[in-house]
Amino acid sequence: MTATFYDRVSAELADIDAQGLTKPERIIASRQGPVIKVGGRDVLNFCANNYLGLAGDERVTQAGIKAQEQWGAGTASVRFICGTLEIHKELERAIADYLGFEDTILFAAAFDANGGIFEPLFTDADAIVSDSLNHASIIDGVRLCKARRYRFATSDMDDLEAQLKQARADGAREIVIATDGAFSMDGYIAKLKDIRALADKYNALIMVDDCHATGFLGPQGRGSYAHHGVEVDFVTGTFGKALGGAMGGFICAKSSVVALLKQRARPYLFSNALSPAVCGSSLEAIRIAGGSEGDALRTQLFANAARYRAAMTEAGFNLLPGEHPIIPVMLGDAKLAQDMAARMLELGVYVIGFSFPVVPRGQARIRTQMSAAHTFEQIDQTVAAFTTAGKELGVI
Repeated sequence: MTATFYDRVSAELADIDAQGLTKPERIIASRQGPVIKVGGRDVLNFCANNYLGLAGDERVTQAGIKAQEQWGAGTASVRFICGTLEIHKELERAIADYLGFEDTILFAAAFDANGGIFEPLFTDADAIVSDSLNHASIIDGVRLCKARRYRFATSDMDDLEAQLKQARADGAREIVIATDGAFSMDGYIAKLKDIRALADKYNALIMVDDCHATGFLGPQGRGSYAHHGVEVDFVTGTFGKALGGAMGGFICAKSSVVALLKQRARPYLFSNALSPAVCGSSLEAIRIAGGSEGDALRTQLFANAARYRAAMTEAGFNLLPGEHPIIPVMLGDAKLAQDMAARMLELGVYVIGFSFPVVPRGQARIRTQMSAAHTFEQIDQTVAAFTTAGKELGVI
């Protein structure tokens, strides 16, 4: 054993805690939903990515149980060895049809999808132009690729055009613009109509991470590109948010692209196949999201977001502007964000303080998230709790 290593780890943990950056793990003793059990009592839940309220839905739960009963706990292997089940193919077909693409490849997590998309498709002859606020998984995926890297200021189309010009001037064979469809820490929706116009002008491809859009943005909840009425080349997404809340990621693209990814994407080739239970639950969630019930859930979701945003603004809180059901309450100081979250839990509302490195230094916040499962009464109770805590801590 090397004592100096463990001493350094302990010192770094102490420093993180002293800065108010420690991210506590609170134990939930119930299903995910608008009300959850934490610390032996029921509290309102306003921090989950459970946009359509399907994570605890009995139909989604039973579909997962039925799939596991039929197919077992898992394949005990990666898919190219002995791991592709009929339910994997069914899920690939279902998500591709839902989102309007030729084909899909499944991953154990959306992080793996973003980690696996660039390296097999692009080389040092190509260029990736990435939004500066992109998710960490996109950043890591770009790092794994040998393509030349360019960054543009988030949603800044002038800067994007400048980077596209530079990539072309540098002789890039292919250029791919990579962006979140909706930015998870801010709730901003990417300007995909403008990005599409620039991509056409500079003959570039578009990759969109729609983890925080699939299921509830755009017609039938098909995502940020459908919200803007444009086509894109690659969409990555998850079954871990609106579409059931379990886990698992995917890439939707043309059939030839998916075929190449299945031969070369390392997270796909070297990770076990998605569990049958997750596949079953996700299939049921897609069925619900794509139908008339999904339309009703989306209407309720955005009505909830509008009510909450208006009430919090009237109460005096600093909110980032937008239309997305991610609604960050900006606080600035990391310790203040942690103290606010702790006080909110005492008042019966479960929220989380976000600070560096999840968000930039000086931009600590509580990222509240609406669900279609929330009632207006629960929203009003949460605003009242925020108002109490905000006054006590000098925020408002």
